[in-house]
Amino acid sequence: MSTPVDPDPDVKEPASEPKPKRRGRKERLKDIEKLLEPYRVTDGKGFRLSDIDPRSTRGVKSKEEATRYLAEGVRRLAQDQDKLYAQDQWGVLLLFQAMDAAGKDGAIRHVMSGVNPQGCQVYSFKAPSSEEMDHDFLWRTSKSLPERGRIGIFNRSYYEEVLVVRVHDQILRSQKLPRKLISKRIWEQRYEDIAAFERYLARQGYLILKFFLHVSKKAQKERFLERLDRSDKNWKFSLADARERGYWGRYMKAYEDLIRATAAPHAPWYVVPADRKWFSRLVVAAAIYHGIEELDLKYPKVDEAKKRELQQARAALDGAGEKKKGKGKGKKKDKEPESGGADGA
Repeated sequence: MSTPVDPDPDVKEPASEPKPKRRGRKERLKDIEKLLEPYRVTDGKGFRLSDIDPRSTRGVKSKEEATRYLAEGVRRLAQDQDKLYAQDQWGVLLLFQAMDAAGKDGAIRHVMSGVNPQGCQVYSFKAPSSEEMDHDFLWRTSKSLPERGRIGIFNRSYYEEVLVVRVHDQILRSQKLPRKLISKRIWEQRYEDIAAFERYLARQGYLILKFFLHVSKKAQKERFLERLDRSDKNWKFSLADARERGYWGRYMKAYEDLIRATAAPHAPWYVVPADRKWFSRLVVAAAIYHGIEELDLKYPKVDEAKKRELQQARAALDGAGEKKKGKGKGKKKDKEPESGGADGA
């Protein structure tokens, strides 16, 4: 057993590291704004898609670091969703657009993993059905809007009408539009209709956040090859997806034009670098959390009548508990005389 050694008075003990200060809401939101600033578009004038590097990570150094931040964001998002549902005033609409293999499904799955499924709805919009073709191009998405208090997610959306329909104009010719309405201004008119629709929703209490997951052509090719090489991902691959690569330039032009035409403070676009999935998921989570936090949600306050009702409920519960305890004591006392009588005998 070693003997204790007296500390040398001339040797100073190393100072313990100070505990990190807990960051408040304002500081946290400022940090998020710094992360999002290069990717958030609220005014499309002068926007150029080439200014956003698909490989950017905005100083986040590793997947592990991003995963830690994402877990914290998912936790806080779940708390905010609970308030959103309880307050029942705002609706949240999240739109996801991207080229194939950009990671839309994974981003939705990871970012919304902590959200209560009862308060969230996801819709995927593919080629329109014959019924949908008999209506205006906003009809099928309009009837899928989330109720107040809920989060609605559109995996692809009405923006397909100014993307794939623009790139493949034969689709436009097959739609049941009167020929005289198909003019050179058709895309500009659709931008105007979409912008007006989103402005209307914002005025009705919808938070609208739009995400373009910006993947590079090189990264898309790598992901396509992975789908071919891995048997568990073969089902994801479609020859049609590979053929669309031949229209890459036209798609990029269509994305750039629609972002320029429809970005607004009440309906911002987030052009999210998507070559590194772990970073794109972090940006998406940060944008959703920041947007909902700015709503300044609160749990509903109960009025005096409700407070009296709660007090009555507490009194009833406490009374039931006392009654149960009383019954138990009575039974115990009934047994005591029995025992005493036996001893006396």
